[in-house]
Formats: sequence, structure tokens, C-alpha cells
Amino acid sequence: MPELPEVETIRRQLDALILGRNVTSLTASWDKTLNWLGVDEQQVIGHQVDSVSRRGKVIIIALSSETSMLIHLRMTGQLLLDENRDLEGRLTRAVIGLASGQLVFNDQRKFGRIVVMPSNEVENDPLLRRLGPEPLSAEFTAQGLGACLARHRTASVKATLLDQSTLAGLGNIYVDEVLFTARLHPSTPSSVLTTREVKRLAEAIPQVLKAAIAAGGSTMRDYRDAAGASGTYLDQALVFGRTGKPCRTCGRAIAKIRVAGRGTHVCATCQRLRPR
Repeated sequence: MPELPEVETIRRQLDALILGRNVTSLTASWDKTLNWLGVDEQQVIGHQVDSVSRRGKVIIIALSSETSMLIHLRMTGQLLLDENRDLEGRLTRAVIGLASGQLVFNDQRKFGRIVVMPSNEVENDPLLRRLGPEPLSAEFTAQGLGACLARHRTASVKATLLDQSTLAGLGNIYVDEVLFTARLHPSTPSSVLTTREVKRLAEAIPQVLKAAIAAGGSTMRDYRDAAGASGTYLDQALVFGRTGKPCRTCGRAIAKIRVAGRGTHVCATCQRLRPR
């Protein structure tokens, strides 16, 4: 599933390329992909793109008509900008026509969604409303993170970070990377972290996310950026996907265990599990 770095990579590309362009059409070949909430085509067609933003793992394209398109890539969604070639194929679920070009929404698993709604209702979207702070924003602080971790008394730190109400946008790949960077074992109970450990964690989160964005995100199979390119972060990953390979810090083999129901990569030397 595309996480914050992948979605932010696409957002930045679209922000540089489609601002000011008019939407000329919006069609879907899979009915469930496209959802209209309180608006119709007249509030989309012929109106220009005013901004491209992101909340968590959701891209938000705001139009001059005070209408917004919320694009959820979910597990296998791709949002490709087609300038000079035909990108449509059997996996295409929706197409946003633009003056000079189009955005093609491909989705093999059909879980992705495009929701069209009034811009002043975006904050009330059920998914966005439950999201925690943006980890790359000024609202994200070590103090706030610590307070949230303390409330999850029985959950592991990995489970807490995967909870989108804790922080918006983190998923399995980057939680593993963040916890290694912070030298924390994923199974550590959230509520027992010391102030110093929470500070390390708060510093590691933006550090890892920025590195991933600089690499264009991570491609395991389906993810592509708006130009159709793969992300290269996994080439420099610290633990994720490196089962059996030597730790880049101590040389011990990276192990894959199960934490919070997810495959989890860890170095048992660098990330010692403290007794409860």
C-alpha cells in the first residue's frame, strides 16, 4: 500500500504540473471507483485546478468551483499523468481529463476511490477526520507523540504507530525503518517508553520520511509515481525487506518476526527488547 512518501511524491509532481489546468472530463469504468457526494459534473467540468494537497495517504485536488477530488490509492492504486502517450489499459478504473493531458487512475485490486465533494466538507470526510497529526508538519511534536503513546497502554509501539489516529500516513515499511533508526524494538509496549526514547522516535520519523521522499518512495510491486517511475528507497532501506542480510550498523542478520499482525523487520542487537 502506498504510504506517505509515495503519496507525497505524486502530490509534488502534480502540484508542479497540473495547477491552473481545467478539468475537461471525469469518467469511470468501474462504478465503485468514483463517488459523488453533494456535487455533480457541472461543478467539476470546465473548472481549473487550484491546489494539490495531501492528508495522510490521500491526495486532494481542489478546484476553482470550491469542489475537491479526494483520491485514495489504497493497496494498488496508481495515478499517472498522461501527457503525450496513451496510458489507459485493462487496469484503468477512472480518467480525469485535463486541458492538455489526463490523469489515469489504475487499480488492480479495485480498492481505490475517487470521492468528489464540496471543498468545505473535506475535513468531515470519515477517513480524514480520524487522522492524527501530519508527521512532517509543525503540529507534530515529541510531547504530543509521547502523550499519544502513553494512552496506548497495552499496545506495542509498532501497533501504535500503524494506527492512523496516532500519526497520519505511516505504514508497515516506514514504521519498521523508523523504529530501527530510533533503536526501539517493535514489540516494546508504547506506554513504557522513556522521554529520551520518545524524543529519538520523534526525530527518526521525519528523518526517515524525508529520505524516502527524496528517493521517490518505495516500490515493492505496484507503486509508480505520476510519471510511471518506481521508487528507489528500498535500495537503501535499513531493515525492511532485508531478512537474513547483515545489519548496516552491527552486521547481525536482520530477522523477520510478527508484530501487530504484520511482518516486521528487526535487528535484535540494535533494537533490544526491554523486559516489561
